[in-house]
Amino acid sequence: MMSKNKKAAELEPIPKSIMNIAWILVLGAVMPLLDSTMVNIAIKHLSLDFNIGLDLIQWVITGYVLAMAISVPLAGWMVQRFNGKWLMIGANGLFLVASIASGLSWSINSMIIFRVVQGFSAGFIMTLVTTLCIEVAGRERMGRLMATIGIPTVLGPILGPVIGAVIVQFLSWRYIFFVNIPIGILAIALMILKLPNFTPANIKAKFDFIGIILLGASSAALIYGITKAAKNATFNNSTTIGYVVAGLALLAIYTIYAAIKKEQAILPLHLFKSKNFSAVMVGLFLAGIATNGPMLLLPLFFQNIKDFSVLSAGLILIPQGIGMLLARPLIGKLTDKLGARNVVLVSLALAIVGTLPFVFFNEASSLMVVSIVLFVRGMGIGGITLPMMTDAYTGMVKQEIAQASVGTRLVQNIGGAFGSAVLATVVSLSSQGEAPTIPLMTTAYHNGFLLALVLSLVLLIPALFLTNKQSKQS
Repeated sequence: MMSKNKKAAELEPIPKSIMNIAWILVLGAVMPLLDSTMVNIAIKHLSLDFNIGLDLIQWVITGYVLAMAISVPLAGWMVQRFNGKWLMIGANGLFLVASIASGLSWSINSMIIFRVVQGFSAGFIMTLVTTLCIEVAGRERMGRLMATIGIPTVLGPILGPVIGAVIVQFLSWRYIFFVNIPIGILAIALMILKLPNFTPANIKAKFDFIGIILLGASSAALIYGITKAAKNATFNNSTTIGYVVAGLALLAIYTIYAAIKKEQAILPLHLFKSKNFSAVMVGLFLAGIATNGPMLLLPLFFQNIKDFSVLSAGLILIPQGIGMLLARPLIGKLTDKLGARNVVLVSLALAIVGTLPFVFFNEASSLMVVSIVLFVRGMGIGGITLPMMTDAYTGMVKQEIAQASVGTRLVQNIGGAFGSAVLATVVSLSSQGEAPTIPLMTTAYHNGFLLALVLSLVLLIPALFLTNKQSKQS
């Protein structure tokens, strides 16, 4: 009788008041997620406008990503000490001001500075959205609410390239930043009027300056080193090796430091005693390569092999986005009902089925078949990260939520950068030193998708250690 009642409670509708809070928080995350994908489209136009080589222009993206990585541990500490409502409003306000400034940039140096400010505030926004939503959700509703806050993550890669391509083609790259003005004003107004005050989880949490510096610097060094590998098309270069070694050394120092500080550390080691939290951390890193990597390769595949325009490449990816969107609510419900393990395993199987054909697709492949495969892939990858993120917080008390958010956000940032860089490097190495013919480029992309496929299979291992509510009920 108890298990039936529990099951019924899990399927109770989420109160409207909680859903409203989640939607307002989600609206605040739309700006950074749209911006990050739209700016990629405008890189060549920025290069021409400022009359600068791609080496320096690349810092428009790299500066943003590094600042985002550095701000995550700081956000994790501040949300424990201060009212989350006003932190969220402040972060959105800063992002909006930096967006307007980026759109008004008069030189490449000014743009890089404003993009760094954008990235810093984006790290705050994304960490706060997750932490605050988990706080209001409660354990029985985490999966469904995480499905809601994951919507911008899904919409960003779908709409970003399409909106960005339209803006660049018909207006100016400056409007990529100005488009944030109405979104930002609406989000901030709703937060001021409708968001409740969030009681700090641990108002006495000491400012872990050393821990924040070590974690921020470690993730920044790792991301920068990995990015350099993609740019140089080789992992065997002094910059990559130097920064990755430095990043790992800082991580090792942090581990020793956190062992001494115990609960006072910004990311305490005792969280890793939880089997499912450790599995999530490994799984999120692998998912960065298995799912984020192909996100980079797919538009390039359509542009370079199928000879699509930027806009057409964005449009052909819409079936993948539809698959992700359709899967999202179901994934949330099933995660709350069954636990993360079975949901991730089935989703992984779908993602593998939706990625395998890209190891064989070429310039003559039917667009109808490609669209169907992308739809299946979207349904699969839509159910990998969400249940894992939800499972990271299983069994945690309130003050541990912010600490766990630091860990999950950092590993997502590093895994995502690692995934994009590794697959881009594999593709570059496969075609290096030879004339870029279509058959050669096709083989290079096949190699990239094959690596993503292999790592998707490896991801099955940590997935087996995730929570399984069915076994507990029986």
